[in-house]
Amino acid sequence: MTARPPVPLSDEEIAAVRSWVLHEDAHVLVLNKPAGLSSQGGRIRAHTLDDLLWAFMRSNGKRPELVHRLDRDTSGVILAAKTKPAAGFLGKALQARKLDKIYRALVAAAPEPRSGAIDAPLLRQEIGRESYMRVAAPDAPGAQPSLSRYRTLSASEEGALVELEPKTGRMHQLRVHMASIGRPLVGDARYGGALTFAGRPAPRLMLHAARLTFPHPDGGRLTVEAALPADFAALMEAAGLQEPAKASGAFP
Repeated sequence: MTARPPVPLSDEEIAAVRSWVLHEDAHVLVLNKPAGLSSQGGRIRAHTLDDLLWAFMRSNGKRPELVHRLDRDTSGVILAAKTKPAAGFLGKALQARKLDKIYRALVAAAPEPRSGAIDAPLLRQEIGRESYMRVAAPDAPGAQPSLSRYRTLSASEEGALVELEPKTGRMHQLRVHMASIGRPLVGDARYGGALTFAGRPAPRLMLHAARLTFPHPDGGRLTVEAALPADFAALMEAAGLQEPAKASGAFP
């Protein structure tokens, strides 16, 4: 699937990426990406998740390829295709918005209203060497229609746990949309998020890809979930927040 030569990996790197596997079959590989690891590219001189996929190289010299990306500081479920036909199938499914993604995030206070939809076009801006997104008027040149849904799962005087669903796939979409309603994500310095939560420093952007449902190349749909990581759970506990055993109700 790629002409690039294999990236040499240490035994520790191979063991680490293999420990992140949530689901694997002949067609797909689903991983639980840790925070702090770039999906692809980037300027940090370290292996990306894309590089680490060489740990799954097949006998024909090919390795899985990522179907979508997560921001470097976002943890959770990420999907890769193990074969060229699977990559084509899943790429088309992504373009057709047939991948359903559910996220968990921490905010400094529960949104008002507690649940809703954010329908706000986004525009990409380059500031120096960094890329940003901002809410823009629908008729602004380059503005892309963007829709997110949110609901509050748990709230206390210290903050809230929210569930987020992006219905479009714009860069930084959930981060910018939540900031646009006055609830930037905890740890998101770029878009105005608080850097402390429940009296503790936020170790990173507190955003976790909790669940992914997608059409499988063999037919049907597959749902894969990733439990909240330790740093996320620790801040929730400090704030007296609890993740529901099963989220009740539906998005608006």
